[in-house]
Amino acid sequence: MSNLCLILVFGLSLVVQIQNGVAFDYGAALTKSLLFYEAQRSGKLPSNQRVKWRGDSALNDGRDAGINLVGGYYDAGDNVKFGLPMAYTVTMLAWSVVEFGPQLGARHELSNALAAIKWGTDYLIKAHHSPEELYGEVGEGGSDHSCWQRPEDMTTPRTVYKIDDQHPGSDLAGETAAALAAASVAFRHSNPSYSNQLINHAKQLFEFARNHRGQYQNSIPAAGQFYSSSGYEDELLWAAAWLRQATNDNRYLEFIKSANSGGARQMFSWDDKYAGAHVLIAKGILEGKIPRNGNVEQMKKEAEEFVCNCIQRGNNNMRKTNGGVLWFLEWSNLQYVTSASFLITTYADILAKTKTSLQCPKGTVGPRDLLTFAKSQVDYILGANPKKMSYMVGFGSNYPKQVHHRGASIVSIKQSPKAVGCQEGFTEWFHKNADNPNVLEGAIVGGPDQSDQYRDARDNFQQAEPATANNAPIVGVLARLAS
Repeated sequence: MSNLCLILVFGLSLVVQIQNGVAFDYGAALTKSLLFYEAQRSGKLPSNQRVKWRGDSALNDGRDAGINLVGGYYDAGDNVKFGLPMAYTVTMLAWSVVEFGPQLGARHELSNALAAIKWGTDYLIKAHHSPEELYGEVGEGGSDHSCWQRPEDMTTPRTVYKIDDQHPGSDLAGETAAALAAASVAFRHSNPSYSNQLINHAKQLFEFARNHRGQYQNSIPAAGQFYSSSGYEDELLWAAAWLRQATNDNRYLEFIKSANSGGARQMFSWDDKYAGAHVLIAKGILEGKIPRNGNVEQMKKEAEEFVCNCIQRGNNNMRKTNGGVLWFLEWSNLQYVTSASFLITTYADILAKTKTSLQCPKGTVGPRDLLTFAKSQVDYILGANPKKMSYMVGFGSNYPKQVHHRGASIVSIKQSPKAVGCQEGFTEWFHKNADNPNVLEGAIVGGPDQSDQYRDARDNFQQAEPATANNAPIVGVLARLAS
């Protein structure tokens, strides 16, 4: 008899998996997935901060340039604030609330999700210093990576970088516009005045992105080594799709109708937004909110092609490992798994709501098929994999203990207030073959390789580093599965 018992009651959206006698608690995973963002906070921490091993940090960001850039999120295991992945993170957290707000509320996590979004949007508003000026990075990857220090101890330069009308970055401005527009929808009922503030910034940023075109790494070369953008037309489409949803203004619909559809995509990520935009547009079509025309119908077709290929029912299926997880890239593969799973889960609910099905090349697919596949990917992350390891830190008992993360790998400043120097961090903590002193609850690491193998070591940054972009898409999926 199989040791895998699968209980699926889709009418109630109750999904419980028992693997080797252990049930995955999606609600607990959801709580942890949002807790991770509190560990990534930069700036002055609030009184209700739940991650107690963190302290205030980077309280002078922007001061040298005469601007207040305190706040926002550290990107991953380092202490740099990169604008492009941060804005994408905010967009996906906001989409989780827009799409799965009731489910988040049912698990008492809606307020935590909104707090995670607002920590990002408050910073993005500061970074949007004037209509055609946006700060896109604080700190510099090279100098930051040459040190191993807690954020609270940073001695590396906090250089600020921006785009403006003379130094454009349509991808950065477009993604930030999308983030603020999506967040405006998320806050529409709970905080209408803040929602209006967000939409005003989003509109300005979209015009800036559209009127001054260029890739942001040409204006901020320091970002290019770490988060180089492959283009900006996807961010313009993505921003227009969110602005249409936030405003119902036909100008954005007209932009969508004339935009490059981008073709069928092979991934959805902080760099490539086409698949996300396609799904958002397809949702509008199926709900009768976007009139059908040739170009938007093509985008719907491309959304469905992406979903069919992910679930192995298409003509150009995504690769999977023998263990069953989608395979995209050696570096931080799970980032692309969580984002694909979000789109699949969202499409499942779109089909259910509109009472339609998806015609894939390999057969008709319904909402249950999509949700089952997305669930398989989440279950892999949580421990249903050949290593029987949870790739969400702090979930279960077998999870990565030597996560590549400066703050988590050095004793808390609350416990040991003595500053840790730039190189001292390497000698005393990075190279120490011991578990991190602080558990980075909820962080999703880069994950295993194509052979489902994972090496739990701090120097294994390809696999062992978490990032805010890894977690953001799984928040909505977990909310859906936990409902």
